[in-house]
Amino acid sequence: MGLFETFAEIGRSFPSIKQPDRQLSFKEKLFTTAVVLVIYYALLSVDVIGVRGATFGLDLLQVITAARLGSFLTLGIGPLILASIFLQLLAGVGVINLNLRDPKQKLLFHEAQRTLTVIIAVFEAIIFSTGLLAPSIVAIPGMDLPLTTALVAFQLVLGAIIVMYLDEIITKHGIGSGISLFIAAGVSVAIVGGIINTFVGQNGIFEVLSTGGATSLGRIFLISLPLISTLLVFIGVAYGEGTRVKLPIHISILGQSRPLELPLFYVSNIPVIFASALILNINLFRISFLENADFIIFGVDVADILNGILYLLGPIPISAQLNFVTYSQFLFSATTPVFGIPEYIHAIIYVLFLSFVSVLFGLFWVETSNMDANSIAEQLSSTGGGLKGFRFDKRLLAKRLDDYVTPLTVLGSFLVGLLAGIADLTGAYGTGTGILLTVGILYRFYLQIRDGLEIYFPSLYSLLFGDKS
Repeated sequence: MGLFETFAEIGRSFPSIKQPDRQLSFKEKLFTTAVVLVIYYALLSVDVIGVRGATFGLDLLQVITAARLGSFLTLGIGPLILASIFLQLLAGVGVINLNLRDPKQKLLFHEAQRTLTVIIAVFEAIIFSTGLLAPSIVAIPGMDLPLTTALVAFQLVLGAIIVMYLDEIITKHGIGSGISLFIAAGVSVAIVGGIINTFVGQNGIFEVLSTGGATSLGRIFLISLPLISTLLVFIGVAYGEGTRVKLPIHISILGQSRPLELPLFYVSNIPVIFASALILNINLFRISFLENADFIIFGVDVADILNGILYLLGPIPISAQLNFVTYSQFLFSATTPVFGIPEYIHAIIYVLFLSFVSVLFGLFWVETSNMDANSIAEQLSSTGGGLKGFRFDKRLLAKRLDDYVTPLTVLGSFLVGLLAGIADLTGAYGTGTGILLTVGILYRFYLQIRDGLEIYFPSLYSLLFGDKS
């Protein structure tokens, strides 16, 4: 029995969320989603026992993993995403012989992912409790510090396991996926908090107006820049999400001919979720193990060189994005800690690397989620679809589709990675990547809710969206 099969066997022994034995109503799915969201917010707001006043500079990591340092969701969805990434990579390069179109093998994948998620959660809990969280851990009365640290790590693992099951509940009984829901919820909190702080916080717009009046318009503009950036990113992402590409392929479905349309962001924001999580976990590894390490070989500090390379692949430090003036000065005058490369070069490298990794994950995702040309041809054939003017031939349709699906996957994944990377440099609330993910997630939630209203509440649907005709 191989390692993958062993992981699947272990995962099979875990408690599992059963598939519903009937078609759930929209009302039931909506209720389940709301309850899970309440639980998520509760876990996000409660600190684990033994931790006080934890702060963390890698805000982007917390956004991507739907986490908050020091809470039960310190690890967030990070272990779940990384487990999926590792298994997809192994399947993609052929180390694991897996056909995710086969329901049985897809079940094996999820069972193995469950085991790997817990293993990664244990590993990350140790890193956080002995590294980034260590200064905030206070010995519990009756316990020494090492035992308290072990208790903190246990709570972090428990939180990751709860998130894993919450995701499973949403996938089987709710609307959309738990991963998307939690990211959108976390980013929404960050955006609302940022907007409130812009107006009523310390040195906010209202305070500046009350003390300086019209003479402080320049300061007000600088204070408002993150808000302006947030709005611009929202508009840009919404436009990209709504853009559809008409393929020069006309299909006939049930006797009606129409051009085939695919979204510009064909694989949506999934590639950038995986790419960002991978890059940010690499950055977390760099900070935890390489930043202050020494590993000398033939008089060369290998740890220092590796730290410098990984720093270039990671995002611009959030601590530099305090306001537009200091951030601009940092980008155009500061240099990287290792190699002395200008920070604006670091920004370009990060954006391009994020885009490239997004393309790789986009190609993997298409193959593993039934979005490739063969799967689309299969889906069209099941609805009576075929090429206009040709006797139906599934192989011919798949061949024609492949001429467009793969390039569109590459282009869409690259653009979504490029947009996320550039947006990360704007200082927008919730981070640019977070906004990109949230707009896409909310847009798909909107479509699902709209479809649910059309089926179960036709009167309300007509009132909100007009008649279907």
